[in-house]
Amino acid sequence: MDIRQITPDYFVAPQLDPADLPEVAAAGITTVICNRPDIEVPPAFQADALEAAALAAGLTFHRLPLTHATMTPDVAQQQAALIAASAGPVLAYCASGTRSTVVWTLGHAKEMGVDAVLNAARAGGYNLDNIRPTLDAIAAS
Repeated sequence: MDIRQITPDYFVAPQLDPADLPEVAAAGITTVICNRPDIEVPPAFQADALEAAALAAGLTFHRLPLTHATMTPDVAQQQAALIAASAGPVLAYCASGTRSTVVWTLGHAKEMGVDAVLNAARAGGYNLDNIRPTLDAIAAS
């Protein structure tokens, strides 16, 4: 399991295995957000299996599958709202952690500033400089 810290309360990871969820809970994570569409993975790694394992481990679980086409401002705000409503640290996952990081930057660029979100992403191992123009537009809106 490759959990990467973006902020003190937001972490991202590549695809999780249901067997990972007790370890996620033991690490102090309280909420898991699935950003990976079920069509990308076999049934054993789809949201139903991860949700059952998350609930068994005492975690809150949300589904917000992301693709390039669904990475909209509305969805970014949904992700930000799920993070804000969490009782503690959040772990979002997708195929590599990139989508979960991108959606976080889109949802926080206005309040934190573009440099701050890009630096947080970079510290987590994700260089998202290519989306700076989009983040600049969000921050300016």
